[in-house]
Amino acid sequence: MYKKVSTDMNFVEREKEIEKFWADNQIFQKSMEEREGCPEYTFYDGPPTANGKPHIGHVLTRVIKDMIPRYRTMKGNMVPRKAGWDTHGLPVELEVEKLLGLDGKDQIEEYGLEPFIDKCKESVWKYKGMWEDFSSTVGFWADMDHPYVTYDNNFIESEWWALKQIWDKKLLYKGFKIVPYCPRCGTPLSAQEVAQGYKDVKERSAIVRFKVKNEDAYILAWTTTPWTLPSNLALCVHPTETYLKVKAVDERVYYIAQALADKVLGKLAEEGTPAYEVLETYVGTDLEYKEYEPLYQCAADSAQKQNKKAFYVVCDTYVTMTDGTGIVHIAPAFGEDDANVGRKYGLPFVQLVDEKGNMGETTPFAGVFVKKADPMVLKDLEERGLLLDAPKFEHSYPHCWRCDTPLIYYARESWFIKMTAVKDDLIANNNTINWIPESIGKGRFGDWLENVQDWGISRNRYWGTPLNIWECECGHMHSVGSIAELKQMSKNCPEDIELHRPYIDDVTITCPECGKEMHRVPEVIDCWFDSGSMPFAQHHYPFENEEIFKQQFPADFISEAVDQTRGWFYSLLAISTLLFNEAPYKNVIVLGHVQDENGQKMSKSKGNAVDPFDALKTYGADAIRWYFYVNSAPWLPNRFHGKAVTEGQRKFMGTLWNTYAFFVLYANIDKFDAAKYTLEYEKLSVMDKWLLSKLNTLIRTVDDNLANYRIPESARALQDFVDDMSNWYVRRSRERFWAKGMEQDKINAYMTLYTALVTVSKVAAPMIPFMTEEIYQNLVRSIDKTAPESIHLCDFPVSEERYIDTELEANMENVLKLVVMGRACRNTSNIKNRQPIGQMFVKAGFSLPEFYQDIVTDELNVKKIKFTEDVREFTSYTFKPQLKTVGPKYGKMLGGIKAALDALDGNAAMDELNETGALKLDVNGQEITLFKEELLIDTAQIEGYVSENDNGITVVLDTNLTEELLEEGFVREIISKVQTMRKEADFEVMDRIRLTYEGSQKAETIFEKYSEAISSEVLAESVLKGQPSGYVKEWKINGEAVTMGVEKEGM
Repeated sequence: MYKKVSTDMNFVEREKEIEKFWADNQIFQKSMEEREGCPEYTFYDGPPTANGKPHIGHVLTRVIKDMIPRYRTMKGNMVPRKAGWDTHGLPVELEVEKLLGLDGKDQIEEYGLEPFIDKCKESVWKYKGMWEDFSSTVGFWADMDHPYVTYDNNFIESEWWALKQIWDKKLLYKGFKIVPYCPRCGTPLSAQEVAQGYKDVKERSAIVRFKVKNEDAYILAWTTTPWTLPSNLALCVHPTETYLKVKAVDERVYYIAQALADKVLGKLAEEGTPAYEVLETYVGTDLEYKEYEPLYQCAADSAQKQNKKAFYVVCDTYVTMTDGTGIVHIAPAFGEDDANVGRKYGLPFVQLVDEKGNMGETTPFAGVFVKKADPMVLKDLEERGLLLDAPKFEHSYPHCWRCDTPLIYYARESWFIKMTAVKDDLIANNNTINWIPESIGKGRFGDWLENVQDWGISRNRYWGTPLNIWECECGHMHSVGSIAELKQMSKNCPEDIELHRPYIDDVTITCPECGKEMHRVPEVIDCWFDSGSMPFAQHHYPFENEEIFKQQFPADFISEAVDQTRGWFYSLLAISTLLFNEAPYKNVIVLGHVQDENGQKMSKSKGNAVDPFDALKTYGADAIRWYFYVNSAPWLPNRFHGKAVTEGQRKFMGTLWNTYAFFVLYANIDKFDAAKYTLEYEKLSVMDKWLLSKLNTLIRTVDDNLANYRIPESARALQDFVDDMSNWYVRRSRERFWAKGMEQDKINAYMTLYTALVTVSKVAAPMIPFMTEEIYQNLVRSIDKTAPESIHLCDFPVSEERYIDTELEANMENVLKLVVMGRACRNTSNIKNRQPIGQMFVKAGFSLPEFYQDIVTDELNVKKIKFTEDVREFTSYTFKPQLKTVGPKYGKMLGGIKAALDALDGNAAMDELNETGALKLDVNGQEITLFKEELLIDTAQIEGYVSENDNGITVVLDTNLTEELLEEGFVREIISKVQTMRKEADFEVMDRIRLTYEGSQKAETIFEKYSEAISSEVLAESVLKGQPSGYVKEWKINGEAVTMGVEKEGM
């Protein structure tokens, strides 16, 4: 029969046993094998990097990425789930640098590229075992024995093929461009990388006096990056805005934008004297080409060497009037707008900062890091009388997401993919994707595509996919698309060439134009290109597996956190559009970040980070999985804390487990083997049919929700069903399980509950895979060895429409409404449920057949229920004004309004309000209309009656208790206390007992009068007055002293 079930909530140990069962019996592999040849449903796993540890956010991504494929497998699909590892990139290099005690590129090259690359290869697997253990613990099923690895030669060769396709389309080019650049890492960052590292910083800006040439006047210009001032080459005004020439109270003459003159110069004003006097007014173009003296000689010297004119006023519409002076300092090497203006006016190119972010040798601040040079530049200008002001300001500034260094915008030679050329295709392909939520696909991601920039693809680093471009001194460039092509064109390519630096750097090819040796360019590529190439590179396409690639492209489903909108989501779409002009995924669930319980971002430095292994050990995987499914829409931030997880565990998992334990307990007592019976629908009671109807409605609801990626809706439907099954069906049917023998009604109760438990476990299996496996093994496999070996090898249940009875469900829903309202009435009147009540009255827009009325009366312990259209004699209403809205609207009339509301006939006023939505009042001869939302409405209780009103339903309980009712309540209290004593004495459920008692005269009278009713309820062979014996306990029942003793019959 069934294994005994412990009712404790310690699921962690049980989960470890299930994890071992899956591993020992290769259940995941079998789930794949059994679906071979079935329609494919493709899932792409975004590759984590194995040289970083999993964090709590990875639990969220893992449980979503696991659940949908489990569901699809149960629905009959073959779901390939190839795990992947992201292995290239700067994070790996930085880890190795730290390990070897190196600092920067110079020391790496001194150490040697070959040993450094070998260390990188080792480092990427540092936490592989931890990731595999983590994935197994959380129940994440993926093929980790045959993963794709981005540093693998086959993977890189596929990327080379892709890059050659892009090169052949003339979309891969080399250019100077202002790029976000990390001086510590010595490499540019892509726009999606920049987006990951913004921080709010407080800094000082500069309002600088630029001396006008041959005129005793200054142009006031503003910058937020003082370190760029030594590279100044021009000043930019808006062509159509108004500018002033003013004489300020400091006796100097300034040029400044009219819109900002008061803000900038106002602080110079003295009492009774304005800050400045306007001498002349211009539009921006009037000032164009006005010359000024160079701020620093180093920039003048550089400009002179290039024989290009500089140090004059230029015009551009990007200048705004929101901050500064309306005049912007231009340093074309350090800003996209500056570079555009520089190109437009043919300004010289002056780069006075080196690749390490240090100020150039010819500047007065040689060798100082740019951000540290800021105060030095300000001090220098102040000493020279050229600094008007250095206001502090707070702004969001990009930092390197890897090493936390402030980025600089820097002119560099770089390789770019011309994404701007395929912008329309990107947008069109994005419009074919089902984004969940749609707002991210159309909004955040859609906006990103609308403003797409060319992709800075190259990195001046070591550990990455080498850029496959060879250059010749004759100027010819060639893109190599495969190892075969490389060997064909090269005289020195090793047979077993590894496509990494430094090995690939030594391979030369013959120039097809001039016959000379061509050398590979030194760059490697952005590792986002690696992960974005996984749809084809994981299969070594197009060199092999063409059929598999075509079957598995595009993916049906992917899911990652919201920060991947500019990361993996983008790189997948970008590469797929470039190569195939098709979206690489059909459905994407975007996940919010996991926060602490106060809604703060988790971080080690704040001390609020949750260790995922600690959380899994404390709560178990199913509880955490369930929390993430039921808590909120997946794309919203999740506040993760223990109380919320345990509450979800108690509400759903605890209820399901206790219902399962209840079934096993009584089935074992009765030796009930479900395999020997069938569910005969025609023989079922209304309660059984109701539960079956709800069960099949649940299957239909969850199936539809999961098919459409509605996760919280699925979880809540499951939670509601389990609550109904436990707290309504089992509670209402308990006595059927306690009945003697094995009558048909008892078989019906067992088979209905068994069917519901097994089926709901299958429906919930994708979400809580461990607990549902435990239930399935005990309820199904223990009695039927021919059943599938695991619940995860079963098909997803199919809703049997013939069992769905919507009228039955609607009637029971109304029963539940009345019961909830009736219980609220009891709570208000402080009458326990064990005390019978004479009658209840119901006013509602529905009536109930007698059978359902009997359930209400039984549940509420009420003798009679009466449906009526009028409950006025039992209840009325009082009205008060909503002070927040009525107060400001009517002011001094508020007192009159209160008085008018107090004088109303409550029932008549409620009728008027329900009919018209408003009340008309006469206040001192003036008609005033108050709407429902402007009123506070209370139910006024009439002595001897308690009422509840909700959504047009009114329930009234008659709380006048007769002596007969009070006696019956006393008997029920006695029965309850005896049942408590049976439990405390550790008696078995079916043990027969002897009950002895003594107490007050009233208590003894009731014992004597109702001894038969008491004995049948508590399984007592005898109920005797006398010295209590056995397990003895004193009680106060309804104010009467009683002492009772219970002992097993025959002892």
